[in-house]
Amino acid sequence: MIRFYAPDFELIIPELILVISALCLLIGGMLREKRRFPEVRSYGQIAIISLIISLFVLIIQDTSGAQWVTFEGQLMQDDLIYFAKILILAGAAAVLAILLPSMVAEQMEFFEFPPLVLLATVGMLLMVEANDFMVLFVGLEMQGLCLYILAALNRTQVMSSEAALKYFILGAFSTCMYLFGSSLIYGFSGSTNFEVLESVIRMESINGLSIGLFLGLIFTIAALSFKVSAVPFHMWTPDVYQGCPTPITAFIAATPKVAAMIIFLRLMMTSFLQLYGEWQSVIVFISFASMTLGAFAALNQSDIKRLLAYSAIGQMGYVLMGIAAGNDEGIQAVFIYLAIYLVMIIGTFGCLLCLRGKGHTGVQNIEDLSGISTLHPKVALMLAIFMFSLAGVPPLAGFFAKLYVLKAAISAGLFGLAILAVLTSVVAAYYYLKIVKVMYFDEIPEFPEVSYGQTIMLSREMKIVLNLCAAIVLLFFIFPNPLLDMAQRAALALPI
Repeated sequence: MIRFYAPDFELIIPELILVISALCLLIGGMLREKRRFPEVRSYGQIAIISLIISLFVLIIQDTSGAQWVTFEGQLMQDDLIYFAKILILAGAAAVLAILLPSMVAEQMEFFEFPPLVLLATVGMLLMVEANDFMVLFVGLEMQGLCLYILAALNRTQVMSSEAALKYFILGAFSTCMYLFGSSLIYGFSGSTNFEVLESVIRMESINGLSIGLFLGLIFTIAALSFKVSAVPFHMWTPDVYQGCPTPITAFIAATPKVAAMIIFLRLMMTSFLQLYGEWQSVIVFISFASMTLGAFAALNQSDIKRLLAYSAIGQMGYVLMGIAAGNDEGIQAVFIYLAIYLVMIIGTFGCLLCLRGKGHTGVQNIEDLSGISTLHPKVALMLAIFMFSLAGVPPLAGFFAKLYVLKAAISAGLFGLAILAVLTSVVAAYYYLKIVKVMYFDEIPEFPEVSYGQTIMLSREMKIVLNLCAAIVLLFFIFPNPLLDMAQRAALALPI
């Protein structure tokens, strides 16, 4: 008698909500008569509502300490994955809320934008809950293809098309490395399932690891390093950040980084945990190089998005330091850092998206912020808060994010890496504080550039997101327990 396997669809309701919403929006967009602002704005609001509903359903499904595997072992959820999905959904909703006014202001009223954001979010959710290299590949490509299209949405700008082409070509290169690495892992282990692979490596480590598995691991690390903008696979980041329209850059800089780093953490701390002695030195080097390059390469940057690109490279270096620690403290530190980084980067881009130039374009250069503390004191104050937090100035949230990864590195004996992290933080503080200096101490230009942030555009959704982000950064030291408890539960979910 043939038995049919019935997967538990109840466990993927959040993903189904997003997929159905995205398809409905695409069909509605194709059937509309003409493009109009109210329609595009309403599509975005529907997408935000679907993200909030998915988040609400996910919160209801919380089963503390439980672990489930469905779709014949292809998908998995535990406390780490659960909290990662909360970050992704909340981050995507917040980013979409701050992007809608800017998309209209920059004449990018494309109905495809909200559905693409939803589908990219589904790809991120698949990434973090994948329990198999093939499902992970589907998630990576679903996210990647949506981001490539988003980067190329503004077809009227040459820089945007160039950035999208670079992003696509280098993204295809990273996909090739991932597929080659996973094929080696399958060939030498006989499985693509993360749990089976962990058992195989544990057995093989007794008699000596095969070189094929190690090479597969190296190629997988290289592919994931591309996704998180880690050195030496960071080449795309400055050009894509600078070339893409600011709203698209804001989305690329936020939740995709969190999703990629979570799966990076899961793979290293589960399937490849037995090979900690082999991969630790690789992660230490990537962390070392990312922090160094991110600190020094941004010093002479005048384009603010390019500066934030190098900042992101350095920030990911600090996160990788927590993975290199390979202990419970490191896992907690990674989760805390990613949550705080997500808030800081959304707040930073939200402030930049508020400011408009004469031609309704966003600010481009650091000089475009000259003296805006006089014109827009509230926005300048919020941006200063986020800059101080990114620099790690106490008692803001960014200081505690770096403190936790430093503690994890020191407890693991990575003293050299911890010292370098402190030194690069001091160097990076220069360009963060430079932005604050320009806002508060430079004069308003007599003949401002077209992109000078002389006007402000605040929607109701943007006000809510910016105020919430600023409150989290400012008050984290008073109310740290919710995030610390989430991080602790996430760490307990992994077999360290």
